[in-house]
Amino acid sequence: MSEWRDMLVGDRMAVDQAFTDRVQASEFTNQEWGLIMTATELDIEHADDPEAARLVADTAAIESIMPELAAIRSRGGPMAGGDDEGTNDPGIVDSIKGALGFSDDDDGVDEEKLAAAEALAQEYADELQQHLEANDAFEAIREAYVESAER
Repeated sequence: MSEWRDMLVGDRMAVDQAFTDRVQASEFTNQEWGLIMTATELDIEHADDPEAARLVADTAAIESIMPELAAIRSRGGPMAGGDDEGTNDPGIVDSIKGALGFSDDDDGVDEEKLAAAEALAQEYADELQQHLEANDAFEAIREAYVESAER
């Protein structure tokens, strides 16, 4: 089912650039946003209905990366808005353990941050759909989605 996603590459690059201001205005750094989007899959709801079809962000995997988002903040460094000494860097092993959910601090998931990440990912999907519709590309992508789902 990746054929329709492949059709999005150029449009995603354009929307990524336009969406940069929205990310900067959010509570997330560019590094955190990149991680959020890595955990987000795009999908099309109601693809068989041209009038109701909608690009959506499948954010089910975002919760699993929340420990790594917290680790990015706690590490500091220039990408997370902290110092560039990196003195709080727990190391690669601890980072991997944290990303896999095996960190020592079991504070649970920050539900507000999770909701903000999911909402921002959906805003991105909405922006991408608007871009596709403005360029008369959404219908072809929707059709490719339906065709790949039938296989």
